[in-house]
Amino acid sequence: MKIRIAWLILLMAIPAVVLPAADLIVAPNGDDRNPGTLERPLATLTAARNEVRDLLTSGTAFDTVTVALREGVYRITETVVLDERDSAPTGRRIVYRSFPGETARLLGGSLIPVTAVEACRDTAVLERIIDAAARQHIRVIDLKALGITRYGEHRKFGHALPVVAAPLELFIDGEVMPLARYPNEGAMLIGPIVDTGSVPRIGDYENIRGGIFEYTDDRHELWNKAEEVWFRGTFKWGYADDKIRVDWIDPVKRQVKLSTPHMYGLGSGEPFQQYIALNLLEELDRPGEWYLDRKSGRLYLYPPNDLSNSEIIVSELEEPILALENASNVTIRGVQFEATRGMGIYLEGGENNLIAGCRVRNIGTVGIQMGQGARQTFPHITHEHYEGEPVSRQTGSLKSHLYKHTTWDRRAGKKHGILSCDIKGTGSGGIVLSGGSKADLEPGECYVENCRISDYQRRNRSQWVGISVDGCGNRVSHCDISNGDLQAILVNGPLHVFEYNHLHHVGQNANDASAWYMGRDPSDQGTIIRYNFIHHVGRHDRKWMMGVYFDDGTCGALVEGNIFYDAGTYGSVYSNGGQDIIVRNNIFVNSEGPALHQKSMWWDFAVRQWDTYFGDSGIYHRRLLEVIDIRRDPYVSRFPHLANWMDLTADGESYVGMYPARNILEKNVFFQLEEPLRLTGMHAQFDCRNNFIALEDPGFVDLEALDFRLREDSVIPQKIPGFLPIPVEKIGLYSDTYWREID
Repeated sequence: MKIRIAWLILLMAIPAVVLPAADLIVAPNGDDRNPGTLERPLATLTAARNEVRDLLTSGTAFDTVTVALREGVYRITETVVLDERDSAPTGRRIVYRSFPGETARLLGGSLIPVTAVEACRDTAVLERIIDAAARQHIRVIDLKALGITRYGEHRKFGHALPVVAAPLELFIDGEVMPLARYPNEGAMLIGPIVDTGSVPRIGDYENIRGGIFEYTDDRHELWNKAEEVWFRGTFKWGYADDKIRVDWIDPVKRQVKLSTPHMYGLGSGEPFQQYIALNLLEELDRPGEWYLDRKSGRLYLYPPNDLSNSEIIVSELEEPILALENASNVTIRGVQFEATRGMGIYLEGGENNLIAGCRVRNIGTVGIQMGQGARQTFPHITHEHYEGEPVSRQTGSLKSHLYKHTTWDRRAGKKHGILSCDIKGTGSGGIVLSGGSKADLEPGECYVENCRISDYQRRNRSQWVGISVDGCGNRVSHCDISNGDLQAILVNGPLHVFEYNHLHHVGQNANDASAWYMGRDPSDQGTIIRYNFIHHVGRHDRKWMMGVYFDDGTCGALVEGNIFYDAGTYGSVYSNGGQDIIVRNNIFVNSEGPALHQKSMWWDFAVRQWDTYFGDSGIYHRRLLEVIDIRRDPYVSRFPHLANWMDLTADGESYVGMYPARNILEKNVFFQLEEPLRLTGMHAQFDCRNNFIALEDPGFVDLEALDFRLREDSVIPQKIPGFLPIPVEKIGLYSDTYWREID
């Protein structure tokens, strides 16, 4: 054992004595044959881990063992694993951290020397670029000459499809570079549909085929030499994204055929039925864009700036950079994880681990994931018939498997925390938070707190959000989530708490989406959404955008003390059916849609499709009477109002169990919106109590600056006796030691 602690041998004979922290030093210029001292550091995290294992097996007592990584880049070519052998005893900690005042960077890729960037002189390549003015700027990097030969592959991904590792990506000075695309901004609308293609969502597997549609932009005619064109967009519904390879383009008929079907088939006529074209050398016409010729290994680049002092990285690793599997009482602090094709950090099992003050950026899939994913075994695209296989260190078809197996124990562990981390530029969501047992209503007590998450849907969009939560009894607090095409938070499972979060500028390229979403499982009860600021959700040309979205019978939620500003065109809070929803003591301002919208018409549709939803093999029968039983403990004791939800005995034209009931709207403030409450459908129900519609500023500190603290002369306390001031100053990120180290 190389850890040098004077008097170690003497103290090992006295187990009751606790040693001071034993430190190991790792540095990029170290050597794994060194003892791990400041003067003679180790070279790798793996070697340091092995040294700590030796200490743990020696029986030596300690308070904390700290492994400090010096400033610099550590190239990770295979997952660094911490398992049960790397756990600290209860009450003790093993800490892996950046050296104080420095930043250690764990890269799942390779640095490219700027000397490898050369002018492109291949006329055949340059002539394919449509914009002649761009040709003089094109540079080339010969990856094969640098020994980089594994480029990954472009693969189909999207709604209800597995999350897959990214192909090789390019990062310059910490920013992701866009693959050559058209158009550079915005998207193209889908034209008239010739053939919708197969519709896997309804089990259409007999004649599997991609759809055909007429294109609306003449640019398609110039892509006849492109070998591998991909379209990415929302091909039917505004919440269901997809990336599909193009089979052929016919410039005579002005038609495109996709090689595989979209889950819902194709649609046109709506502003969200749109797409972009990717992986086109022809469209290499904007600074930062690039294209890789996989046959030659040559990467063509339109530089974003002068590269003489730039850092250039390509991603390579497809597995997680770091995995904690059945480890406990471990802290990862102040480390930067970046530039990988797979996920950043994976946690499974164990308890009381902490990821604190870390930066996770430019990740191919998920930034940080708690719990297993699923390997797809069903060969087609759909939720309904999906049967998968739980798997570690992957995301895969996690959402589809969870849709079918709502009580799936993903082995996330318990009491894990992600604290004060910065997560940006991820391909398939920021954080997947889990823990606890939905079947037994056993809380996981895992949490995400004080994290900033942005630009988290570079690849997958639908279902892969800023923070995705499942399991039971977990918490998201003080987080800032922004710049997403769809949701900021997506929820499965009961007894979760969401408080003091700042959710803004999300749902920017979607329809039928929201900042916060939960749906289609009334047993996911006990949700608390309090003291959050939700604003600038969606676009005003999209008619179905919401702030908080309780979908398809979501029940048993408290929405209290939140601020909603410009939070959706269809309802700042929207309930599609649902019971026992309390909306209380909130402020609703400047919304194009209603503050609260409940719609019960969906149930009439569901009843017409009885077998799909309520029959012996229907979604609700399976989720509420088979996977769990809402008529038995622990559910009937904890949520007694839910017990008769599946009582479908006819009562005139209604059904006594499932329709909206016991919903309350009380002590809310409404300002600068035309419609405080909208009830759609004969069964929609909310009991309204003591709300206030303000015709002028009711006394906010600074409405223009979105400061919704109440002035001393505010009329709200008089208009709503018992209204509790919202703790605005506590919402969002707060300063702590970890953030000071990051910034």
